[in-house]
Amino acid sequence: MTSSHRPPRLVVETREIAHVDDLLAFASADAPLAWLRRGDGIVGIGTVGGYERGPHTDAGDSNDAVPADAWRAIAAAAVIDDPVGLPGSGLVAFGTLVFDERSDEASRLVVPQVVVGRHRGRSWVTRIHASGAAAPELPERSAYGPYWSATLGPGTLDPAGYQAAVRRAVDAIVAGDLEKVVLARDLVGTIPAGADLRRLVRALADDYPDTWTFAVDGLIGASPETLITASRGVVTARVLAGTIPRGTDAHDDAGASTSLAHSAKDLEEHRYAVQSVLDTLGPHVRHLRADPEPFTLKLPNLWHLATDVAGDLADHASSLDLVAALHPTAAVAGTPRDAALELIRRLEPFDRGRYAGPVGWVDGHGNGEWAIALRCAQIGGAGAHVHAGREEPADANEHRGAASATIPVVAHAGAGIVARSDPETELLETRVKFRPIVDALA
Repeated sequence: MTSSHRPPRLVVETREIAHVDDLLAFASADAPLAWLRRGDGIVGIGTVGGYERGPHTDAGDSNDAVPADAWRAIAAAAVIDDPVGLPGSGLVAFGTLVFDERSDEASRLVVPQVVVGRHRGRSWVTRIHASGAAAPELPERSAYGPYWSATLGPGTLDPAGYQAAVRRAVDAIVAGDLEKVVLARDLVGTIPAGADLRRLVRALADDYPDTWTFAVDGLIGASPETLITASRGVVTARVLAGTIPRGTDAHDDAGASTSLAHSAKDLEEHRYAVQSVLDTLGPHVRHLRADPEPFTLKLPNLWHLATDVAGDLADHASSLDLVAALHPTAAVAGTPRDAALELIRRLEPFDRGRYAGPVGWVDGHGNGEWAIALRCAQIGGAGAHVHAGREEPADANEHRGAASATIPVVAHAGAGIVARSDPETELLETRVKFRPIVDALA
């Protein structure tokens, strides 16, 4: 990551190539950079520049700027040759941003040296290099490494502690301090050193093809929730709030969907989330529209209440500007926002890091696709190291003989708390939400 006051002048060249059947085969095994959905998407190889902002950013550093402004400077200096013109072609940065601005972790935009992409049957490669440097070569596809599994156990907020936190949150809501808060809990563990992390990405992409599967800076997951998509002046978002597990058979499953659609508690939680998105997008988007009632969204392991929001960009805001305006939404923080954030800081005994923060990509024109980092795990890095070693199960001890033999991992899942919330039911919801990442890690 550069820390100079002037961003490097990047030279960008995109060319169409023969069909690529497996984008992940190009990605790094130990540090994959990927954004996938239904087989399409982009993967990045190497790093040529980007942006980083964390608690130790020096005042006056170019990376002290907000991400949207820093990216505008990088894009304005770039020379871009992109006859392909598809989503994800040309200059691209992958991004992952912290949930809370007070986090001890860093927000990052990563500009790869090479991007391989696929969209609706067309494939391309983008080479990015500093002016005056040689263009990078397209790396060879590499075979996947052996399968592996993680060891996971309770984190700093175990099930009993989580239910106690929910009760305290309900008390605050009933007292009128706020209307909704989203509380998370954590799981911690280890994975074998040298594990091919593409196996984790592939498992999530195969099992949850309709989600955004991502791998950025060690954060790997499959999110069903679109924070914002901006493409050529059109803005869309999908709001998810309200959850119930899938039924065990067709009859039970239909009953679960119907129950969710008529749940006063979940409908109340959902309304807060939708209204927060509409209020925030209003100044930037004209012809803003959302369905009057949510629909039930079916995923392999649960049902969500969902509402799609769409409109036309009314100003020159980039996708990163819209991300900054929207985050954190009521779907992952609560409402009012400031009161919810303060309660989260008091009740969650850990730093969320990038969990529930924005993750996605942005191009040289400001277009991009951004999701909320849910159903995910942080592999290695600051967040995982902070949590590792607390309340691990007994069989984790065999992995701790040599520090180099394992890599720490931490995962989070949360639930929206309102006045009607029941602690045991909210705990069950977090277990259901953990399932995608826990099953993939296993």
